[in-house]
Amino acid sequence: MMGASRGEIEALYRARYVGFRRALASVTGSYESAHDVVQEAFARALAERRRFRGEAPLGVWVWRIALRVALDGRADVAYVPLDETLDVGLVEPARDPELSAALRALPPRRRLVFFLRYFADLSYEDIASVCGISEGTVAAALAQGRAAVANALGEPEALGEEVAK
Repeated sequence: MMGASRGEIEALYRARYVGFRRALASVTGSYESAHDVVQEAFARALAERRRFRGEAPLGVWVWRIALRVALDGRADVAYVPLDETLDVGLVEPARDPELSAALRALPPRRRLVFFLRYFADLSYEDIASVCGISEGTVAAALAQGRAAVANALGEPEALGEEVAK
């Protein structure tokens, strides 16, 4: 069967709204604008649900839409750009300036992968699909990102999977 049902998209919205908003706030700069992006992304997903082909999980497909909306609606982007055009950061950097600086020091790909894992709670497989990279690259980026953040924060141990939960 091609396409996604309205019920599947609505269930995804109910189950993952908070994760979408939290991660997208790191792209848009505020929770309010992230809320708008999530709303627009799910509205587009509902309108275009027949275009879903099932090549990746439904959540990944909606993430791609949401990230495109967050990036000013660049519909021609097949995958999330992994360069400086995607400026991901903490929404309230003043709450933890050291962590904010440590995250900002990460290269764009590592920073995005870090946010998708720890703020959006996506699996390695889903991150790989959203970003158009391999799961091995996701694992390497996370390991390097955790080590760099731990080092910047003066923590000798690499951060575990509980980073931002």
